[in-house]
Amino acid sequence: MIYNLDKINEMAEGDQDFITSVISVFLEEVPIDLEGLEKAIAERDYENVYKLAHKIKPNVDLLGMEQTRAIALEIETLGKNADNMTQIEEKFPVLKKDVLQVVAELQKDFNL
Repeated sequence: MIYNLDKINEMAEGDQDFITSVISVFLEEVPIDLEGLEKAIAERDYENVYKLAHKIKPNVDLLGMEQTRAIALEIETLGKNADNMTQIEEKFPVLKKDVLQVVAELQKDFNL
């Protein structure tokens, strides 16, 4: 398991519906953002690379995915400059793998 619910549990104060809601939003939004990020990288659209990495970052942070958050931050920072696309292309597969793994784990763990 590469996710951790400590931050969500702290926010939820025992409200299981809140936890399920946060997980559901993650499962709905992050795969779409990840797909958009992959497309932006393929199209060398560094402005959207920056925006989408920025959008993904707090979602993975909320799930305690520190390594994934760090990679999203790197991609976000690199996305500020079109000259960094090669580095972004090198880092993206790790982000994608981690996010897809967590999506599968969350779907299984929460029956969503």
